[in-house]
This record gives sequence, C-alpha cells and structure tokens, in this order.
Amino acid sequence: MSAALAAVGVLAVFAAVWELAGSLSEQVGVGARGAFARLSGGAGSLGDAADRLRLPERIDRAGLGGRVDPRAVVGAKLLAAGVGGLVAMAAAPAVPGRLALAVVGGLVAAGFLAPDAMLERATRRRRARLVAALPDALDMLAVGAASGRDPVSGLGEIASESSGALAMEIARTVAEIEAGDPAGVAIDRLRARAGAPEIGALAAALERSRIYGSPLADQLHALAIELRQDARRRIEEGAARAAPKIQLVVALILVPSVLLTIVAAIIAHSGEFFAQL
Repeated sequence: MSAALAAVGVLAVFAAVWELAGSLSEQVGVGARGAFARLSGGAGSLGDAADRLRLPERIDRAGLGGRVDPRAVVGAKLLAAGVGGLVAMAAAPAVPGRLALAVVGGLVAAGFLAPDAMLERATRRRRARLVAALPDALDMLAVGAASGRDPVSGLGEIASESSGALAMEIARTVAEIEAGDPAGVAIDRLRARAGAPEIGALAAALERSRIYGSPLADQLHALAIELRQDARRRIEEGAARAAPKIQLVVALILVPSVLLTIVAAIIAHSGEFFAQL
C-alpha cells in the first residue's frame, strides 16, 4: 500500500514536470515565491503573482487570452496544491517513515504544477496547429508579394480567407497595424504570442523586407519548402519510432498469447492423448 502511494506521488510529479518541460525551472524558482508570498493581499496580490509567473503571456500563447483570467490560474494552482495536501495527509498514515514526507511533497507539488501542465499542453497543441497551417499561408503571401502587393495586404487576405489559429493571429496583427501600431512592433507581438521558431522566421523575413527591401517572395517560398520538409521528416521519424514499439507489443503480448492458446489446447486434449498410449 505504501509503495503504491509513493508511486502515485512520484508519477504525478513526473507527469507535471514532463508537461512543463522548459518552463519548469521558472515555475519552481519564481512561481511558488510569487504565489505564496503575496497570497494575503487578495485579488491584487493574485494579479502580482500571475505577473511573476508570466501567466498573461503564457495564457496568450495557449490561445486562451481574454477567456482565462491569470488570477484564476493562480487560484487554481493554490487550490490544487491544497487538495493535493489534503489527499497526502489522508494517505500519510499508511506510509512508513520518511516515505510519507516524499508522498506529501509530491502530491502538493503535483497539485501546484497541474494547471501549468494544462497550459503547456494547450500551448504545444496550438503551436502545432500554427506550424501545420504556416506553409500554405506562406505560399499565399509569397504570391501576393511577387505580384507587388504590400505584405500587410497579403496578411489581411490570409486572415480573411483562412480559418484556424494562424488566421486569428494574423488577423490580430493586421488589426494592430491598421490601428496605428508600427509594423515591426506588431510583428514582434505575433512572434511572442506564437512562441514557435517557424513563426519567428516569418516575422524575421517580413522585417527584413520592410527594413532592407529584400525580395520577400523568394524568402517565403524557401521557408514554406523548408517547413514541409521538416514536417515530412517528423512523420518519417515518428514512423521509425513506431516500428520497435509494434515489435515490442508483438513480442510481449501477441506471441505469449498465441503460445498460451496452444498450451491450453494441448492440456485440454492431453487426456485423450494419454488414453491412446
């Protein structure tokens, strides 16, 4: 029983850490201090803690800006940590010695990191959708640039004729430019919201074209080709990794099950066999 509880705590922490990936150190180092140290100040302190955790930016990258309040995420982190603590306190008597401390700490940490793990998962999925839609958008933008159209007009065409997360981000960028923001500032915001190097490459190409007047169509076509090659390579690598997994399933499950079936059939008819001897 104690070993099972310890395993649950360790697996919960490992799952949260796995989801957080690169932002784990920032969350552990800055997040806990910002959330707990200022809890007594109410909603304003929750807002300060959210800023320390950079939650507004991360919520925006996850595509949840305007729908999820950063203070609510901080509250959810504290609530989940409290629930983890209650569960750990209930389970601690069944765990011997120092192992109880590990279970308590693991469940509390897992509860505190769980909302961050959900945000990171949403961010990764949204980033994948952005990158998947980017090559077609680049081709459309390159055609418009080759015909002499302004890049902002090309971005507006993509936003109006396409759908999905990328079209929404481009529409937001175009709206910011039309509202009077400098194109470079709006493009930098697009780069920050997307959080994907591929979007950063598009922003860099647009910025180079705007500042230096370099040919934009060729750059966009080359970037689209490179992105499609990267996607094809990822698919091939995924297929290559799937083959050993399939072989492992065959070796550990299918083959033993067939052997067990044969052995069961032999045992079932063993009486008739020995009777004939």
